Parts: sequence; C-alpha cells; structure tokens
Amino acid sequence: MGFTTAISLMLIAAGAILTWAVTASVEGLNIQAVGVILMVVGIIGLMFALLFLASFAPFSRTTTTTGHRHHTDEVVRDV
Repeated sequence: MGFTTAISLMLIAAGAILTWAVTASVEGLNIQAVGVILMVVGIIGLMFALLFLASFAPFSRTTTTTGHRHHTDEVVRDV
C-alpha cells in the first residue's frame, strides 16, 4: 500500500513539473501533454491505493457470526 501511494505521488509531482515548470520543447513530443498524462495516472493510482487502504480500515469492517458458540465451564474446587 505504501509503495503504491509513494509511486502515485511521485507520478503526480513529475507530471506537475513537466506541465508547469519545464519550458523546453522537444520536436515530436509535447512535454505538457506527457505531464498531464503522468498526473492523471498518478491520481488514478492514488485513488486505487486509498480505496484499497479503506477496505482494511477497522471502522468499515462488519463481522457476522453464524452457528453456535461453544462455552466451556470451568470447575473451581476448594482444597
């Protein structure tokens, strides 16, 4: 979970840098478009990571029990 979140944040940061901070141009490649694509992929990955993390949250779990519970009676003897 942590690895997915870290990679997603790195993709978002790299995409933001390419979109807004890089002013260079490469022939045949739109750097701003690559930045937007990286940000979108990073956001999607972060959403999946958070949804996966939320599925393990203790407050979202519901437990159901079926069947009978077996109790054992302890016998305490005074000596």
